[in-house]
Amino acid sequence: MKVLAINPGSTSTKIAAYEGEVCLWKEVIDHPSSELNAFAHVSDQCDYRIGHILKLLEEKDTRLDVFNGIVGRGGMLKPLAGGTYIVDEYLTKVLQNPPGGEHASNLGGIIAYYLGQRINSPAFIVDPVSVDEFEPLARLSGFPELPRSSQSHALNMKAVARKVARKLGKSYHALNLIVAHLGGGISVAPHRKGKMIDVNNANNEGPYSVERCGTLPISQLVKLCYSGKYTEQELRTKILKQGGMFAYLGTKDAREAEKRMNEGDQYARHILEGLCYQVAKEIGGMATVLAGDVDNIVLTGGLAHSEFITREIIRRVSFISPVIVVPGEEEMEALALGALRVLSGAEEALTYKI
Repeated sequence: MKVLAINPGSTSTKIAAYEGEVCLWKEVIDHPSSELNAFAHVSDQCDYRIGHILKLLEEKDTRLDVFNGIVGRGGMLKPLAGGTYIVDEYLTKVLQNPPGGEHASNLGGIIAYYLGQRINSPAFIVDPVSVDEFEPLARLSGFPELPRSSQSHALNMKAVARKVARKLGKSYHALNLIVAHLGGGISVAPHRKGKMIDVNNANNEGPYSVERCGTLPISQLVKLCYSGKYTEQELRTKILKQGGMFAYLGTKDAREAEKRMNEGDQYARHILEGLCYQVAKEIGGMATVLAGDVDNIVLTGGLAHSEFITREIIRRVSFISPVIVVPGEEEMEALALGALRVLSGAEEALTYKI
């Protein structure tokens, strides 16, 4: 079975060809802002990006019709269960006007659908950001007008959870795991028997990351909102793109912060330790969701490449369960494997009906 995986980003499109679980090649197509600015809406970029993909396939001397399926990153959909979804005409229309707003990831399913139509092959999306497998208690925030919502790095977290389960010789659906995705945003989720039953929304709560604030003191935040010091957009930018480590150290590069720490900068060490402290605290909290029945804790994402960061987190949480580190993001592999599970008959494709 051969699968073409497509992961659109804001200024690039990642493409990868897989034969079974083996990656044949992987490329990134960069899209200059000067070209993207010509499109009023993200969905208008579809033909433009398809043209670049077809050109790349030609350069790779790879015919589109050799693929048994096309899979794209899922978009900003309504809450849905995790899994691999078939992209049909209805889902394509939803992705063109998504309920969660415009985002480059919405193009993944649309592009997969139109490429699949060309060769009469199925198109899929896998574990989009809106995967919601919350239990009822997880939705309670203490403020009825503001229920907690499930938005996370579900694609990478579920893929890594499945990979860890295979290494352990067990089924993902037989394990209780806590998976922490450590990237530009940080998601920590308890996975109980194949379902992600809680998670901190990395845009709203949880640990601070290299650029996001995470959970903030609510009374002080409300006061700041009405202080007149910032506009709404300015405050959103500070919370989501200029918070966390960046707000303290002026860099979003954890490698630079760690270099400064190693050169004797005690303040840089303090801030990095604070990030690790908050991740560990979130993991500890999620362990209570599983009532302490945790088979393994898994650390993944870009920051998991740092021996200092992983060591500091492990030092605080290893009493809960063994910790496994799977550094980096495996989104392309996750997309391909999700499609392959359906194409091989190991898993049934889901249909988006919301």
